[in-house]
Amino acid sequence: MGLAHRTWLEPVRARLSATGLTLDDLVTLSGYSKTRISELLRGNGLYPGWGITCSVVKAMDQDIPLTPLLRLWAAAAAEACKDRAWISSRISDAPPPDSEVRPVAHRGLTEAMEDPYFRYARAFLQSDRRSRQAVAETFDILWLTWHEATGSAGTPRYAWQVLRSRVMARVPRREDGRPDLRAAAFSTVAQEKVPGFADRIAHIDVYARFFDLIAGLPEQNLDVAVLRYLCGIEPKVLPGILGLSPALTRTLDHHARGALDRLSSSLDPQEGTPRHE
Repeated sequence: MGLAHRTWLEPVRARLSATGLTLDDLVTLSGYSKTRISELLRGNGLYPGWGITCSVVKAMDQDIPLTPLLRLWAAAAAEACKDRAWISSRISDAPPPDSEVRPVAHRGLTEAMEDPYFRYARAFLQSDRRSRQAVAETFDILWLTWHEATGSAGTPRYAWQVLRSRVMARVPRREDGRPDLRAAAFSTVAQEKVPGFADRIAHIDVYARFFDLIAGLPEQNLDVAVLRYLCGIEPKVLPGILGLSPALTRTLDHHARGALDRLSSSLDPQEGTPRHE
């Protein structure tokens, strides 16, 4: 079972657990056999068609939105090497609803967070396509789990953790398990202005060490450092993005900055802290 498959299957399993329904209940409500439903929910066997997926989900809970689920299902089908003809054929078995209206608050969160989420993903993934995929997946998961998001201690924090999980599932890693941010050294504003190949290589080496240090920070400090010093996000908007209090965000920034000062002497003082584009 691949990453994209788990992306939609895990929220579906969680929703089933919350309903209290049994496999026998789903057999009665969906019309599919216990064996096939069990395979679907365990993620075993062949990738499930949209017809059974849709039927089982609707049997579980009529409030689950099918539009984001279908997009996530189709992405996972492509990851499972299903071609477009197969995907289209399976979708025709259970056409999606003509229109599902997103919650207004979800639409507002999407509009507010799309840019900072993309910048954060881009800092780690170094690919516009993969970054947009991670962000789009995040918003579909949030719509699919909107009831859980709004019932959590804080919707912005819930949303940020979804985004972070999508990025971290894709990020290249060092042998010690840390995210590998060294490639970010090749796409800073400052290094592009360095004349001469030898000087630029030396400059990249310094920045690579800077970004490598960032990757070793604790999780929350890492997020603050990446948003501030690689993405160029203003400090005043960080709490809203991360879903943390302003006081905690300032503390995290202070600690992150203290750790980064260990490499400050290696940087040209006229350039300052690297900024990622």
